[in-house]
Amino acid sequence: MGNGLAGKHVVLGATRKTDEMMTLIQKQGGTASVRSLQGTVFKAGNEIEKDIRAFVENGADWAIITTGIGLETLLEQTDKLGLHEKFIEQLSKTKIASRGYKTTAALKRLNLQAVVSDDDGTTQNLIHKMQDLCLENKKIVVQLHGEKAPSLIEFLETKGAHVTYLLPYIHVAPEQETLERVCDEILNNKVDAVCFTTAIQVHWLLDFAKKKEFYKDILSAFNEGKTIATAVGKVTAAALKEEGVRRLVVPKHERMGAMIVELAQFFDRS
Repeated sequence: MGNGLAGKHVVLGATRKTDEMMTLIQKQGGTASVRSLQGTVFKAGNEIEKDIRAFVENGADWAIITTGIGLETLLEQTDKLGLHEKFIEQLSKTKIASRGYKTTAALKRLNLQAVVSDDDGTTQNLIHKMQDLCLENKKIVVQLHGEKAPSLIEFLETKGAHVTYLLPYIHVAPEQETLERVCDEILNNKVDAVCFTTAIQVHWLLDFAKKKEFYKDILSAFNEGKTIATAVGKVTAAALKEEGVRRLVVPKHERMGAMIVELAQFFDRS
């Protein structure tokens, strides 16, 4: 293995597989620090029961399923409520829009097929696929993965839809000290790259920067300064682009190992 990261300090915003990534970075000659930007994830439990029952009893014109793991968690929760079969039956009566190939695969395991599917995995592409649909006064239930999807919700409401949510997960913010430390490292040129492995890591960091009023400085550091923003795949990259980050390193294969290799190659070319 080469030494494309020699002398480079990389921050990992992940909570999973951090040891593996640190080992890869070290093999490439670099150093790594784990600064979890993910926060804590809890299954919603009792909080979602009301929304599940409302969907089972009243149905919807459309169901937008955004993550495969979110759908699987919903199924676990419907099973605990004794509503598993009724939930799937109601889904079968509903037009389904699916974001990403993992979501489509999860639906297929239930013998359900999406009317609209987006294998690209990005919210923007799903919106594009639904652009010409008549959604005025349609009841749409959106399964989200622990956070709101503002661009999707804005699109649906602009089309005149009535939107409700199914949130199988609740995200609790990462430690403020961690957010402050990462921002300080970026703003003071102490870090050569920040690796983001989920969109929510992007949102937590940049929302914090907005609150502290150095959002523009963080963007400038990513776009023109020392620090390179690195995304594990298209969905995370799309979140960075929506925030205004133009200079990005993204691997062709959406894997954490591939992300580190791509980052090393980027520095080799620089």
